[in-house]
Amino acid sequence: MKIKKHLITAILLLGLSSIVSIVLGQEKEDTDRSLTYLALGDSYTIGESVDVDQQWPKQLRRALDSLGMKVQEPKIIAKTGWRTDDMLNAAKVEVGASQYDMVSLLIGVNNEYQGRSPKSFVDEFEKCLKFAIDHCKTGLKGVFVLSIPDYGYTPFGAENQKQISARLDAYNKICRKICKKYDVLYINITDISREVPEDDSLVAKDQLHPSGEQYSMWVERALDRVRKLYVG
Repeated sequence: MKIKKHLITAILLLGLSSIVSIVLGQEKEDTDRSLTYLALGDSYTIGESVDVDQQWPKQLRRALDSLGMKVQEPKIIAKTGWRTDDMLNAAKVEVGASQYDMVSLLIGVNNEYQGRSPKSFVDEFEKCLKFAIDHCKTGLKGVFVLSIPDYGYTPFGAENQKQISARLDAYNKICRKICKKYDVLYINITDISREVPEDDSLVAKDQLHPSGEQYSMWVERALDRVRKLYVG
């Protein structure tokens, strides 16, 4: 009888040990798990004319990391000159059925630059936002949008500043309205881009795109609000 009792006790202890190991292992896995990040956009997201490590999604990842959030290197789907439809077509191929913990969207400047009407932008932007939501693991809760910066305040666009700014205001109004419709976080960084005439360190050497310093200001503006999306 004693042998049987010892055997039963050993089996129970072994089972309990296995359960504890599984639970602790799961806790450790959850603690160690890093967030995946998809950044959708155009030249502003790819960081035209700045070093790769100065791209704003990468600066954001480092900033979040400094606050204790573990975020993987972002998957960036962006290219200079892309309109909403260009970005969406490429993203459908590159992303496929994959989903990410974090998804950011900044798109539309090339629709404006190429003379597309704000009216046509409504449907185009909404499609892009829906794509972002569909490819986020937590749906709209894990998506955030940055406003379109104003290149009218750069040396490149200065001659037509009033016209450019007016059109981009219309585009950003659309972005804001659609984000509100879907209850998606919208972060305005356009005012920062309009500081270039007073601080030329905020524009890249090409005299058109933001510098790494300006991207840092975007990240500073967005950091706390983005962090709260994922840690509460």
